[in-house]
Amino acid sequence: MRCVIARFPFDLTKSGVLESMKGVKPEPVTGESVIIGRRHYPVKQVGQVITRQDRRDFSAGEVLRAMSRLGFTCRTLSDAAPARPDSPFLRASAMLGGAPASV
Repeated sequence: MRCVIARFPFDLTKSGVLESMKGVKPEPVTGESVIIGRRHYPVKQVGQVITRQDRRDFSAGEVLRAMSRLGFTCRTLSDAAPARPDSPFLRASAMLGGAPASV
């Protein structure tokens, strides 16, 4: 698949990405991520490995679009962790499966 990342065209394949990421240890995920094999990689780390460019040269969105078009599972910040309730009452209500009452 042909895609443009940081204004440069790349011909990427799913098998090529898998091969490029083989043996690469994932960094801690703090934001958007891509699941390659059974590992969660930060999207910027994947972009750096497959394009051989500095992370500041491309956006996470460019890599997320390319990886999702190739069939990889991508997670954004909103998918990564649900918001935690603020008060102990809301936490207890959420753990019991009930809808929190409005105060």
